[in-house]
Amino acid sequence: MAEPTIDPTLGPVLARTGDERAILESFLDFHRATVLRKARGLSDAEAARRLVPSRTTLAGLLKHLALVERNWLPCLFAPGPGDVYLTSEADAEASFTLDPGETLDGLAAAYRAACARSRAVAARFDLDHVVPHPQLGEVSLRWVLVHLIEETARHAGHADILRELTDGETGAI
Repeated sequence: MAEPTIDPTLGPVLARTGDERAILESFLDFHRATVLRKARGLSDAEAARRLVPSRTTLAGLLKHLALVERNWLPCLFAPGPGDVYLTSEADAEASFTLDPGETLDGLAAAYRAACARSRAVAARFDLDHVVPHPQLGEVSLRWVLVHLIEETARHAGHADILRELTDGETGAI
């Protein structure tokens, strides 16, 4: 019997026997890539179109997830000048709101850059590294990575539905 072919784009499948960090990072990167794939090929107008009662749009998801990436890793673990951890509901709502002139390409590039910065920051710390958090007291890098997996996967599901409502395209990835 021939061995089954494994799709090399499925990082979590390839990392199935890796260490904890490899598994966490591969699941997070898989969901990050899924969100980007769901927006690929759309026009700015299609990506900004509201299809549900909330302000959630495909473009808004990219903008929001870029803020999530910046907020949880760089702002907590390696804040630079001007990095401020955002905690208010108004900040969260604003992160979905598109500003005039924002394009899908620009939002996708900003999200990719935020993910790259998050990866670089996370690589500097052990999973057990703990930092202060303004609302939770303390969080470990492990906890933050699991939270980012949960948040990104949740929004990847939203992106999947929004893409299907936009042009009928379906698929898990």
